[in-house]
Amino acid sequence: MNAPTHLADWLPLWRQTWTLLGTEASVAELSAVLAAWSEPQRHYHDLRHLRECLGRWTAWQHLAERPGEVALAVWYHDVVYQPRSADNELQSAVWAVRAMTEARLDSGAAQRVHALIMATCHDAPATTPDERLLIDIDLAVLGASPERFAAYDDDVRQEYGWVSSELYRDKRREVLERFLQRPRLYETELAFDELEAQARRNLAAALSRLSG
Repeated sequence: MNAPTHLADWLPLWRQTWTLLGTEASVAELSAVLAAWSEPQRHYHDLRHLRECLGRWTAWQHLAERPGEVALAVWYHDVVYQPRSADNELQSAVWAVRAMTEARLDSGAAQRVHALIMATCHDAPATTPDERLLIDIDLAVLGASPERFAAYDDDVRQEYGWVSSELYRDKRREVLERFLQRPRLYETELAFDELEAQARRNLAAALSRLSG
């Protein structure tokens, strides 16, 4: 379920993000970002996910090499999300770069934020410490409590409501098995220590449910 979209609830972290980047925050841009995250086709990739990622960012920001860039990537990493689309990360990265360009930020920073968001495709190893941090933030839900993980699992299914049960089970099983086959799910030591064991228990339980 989406969290409230009152601007005042989100504005402090939004302003902090842009301050870290050396510029002022746009309230109009925040409104557009929150509206996108509130779209009705979202069940997992929604404001709750954004709020949880920002919470992880707040706790782990000391691990970032370029904190402002990682923070901005958190805000934008799923700002475009259409379940039937294969280029959500790309379109989200394009939106982030556009916002940074309009704010007259350095093109090098914009390119790095673009790369950070593309890293959340989870289809290639991260190449920088900031990419590893953002991926760990994005995947933190895998190591959440069993109740939160089960809600996440159900929400993902709702986002693919048009897919048949049989096909969904097969594809979802492939995704979960790929995660479990990784030597480690989390690359930062902090995330690994806090979340790895629970994430593996959650994934194993989800696979068991799919096989039931």
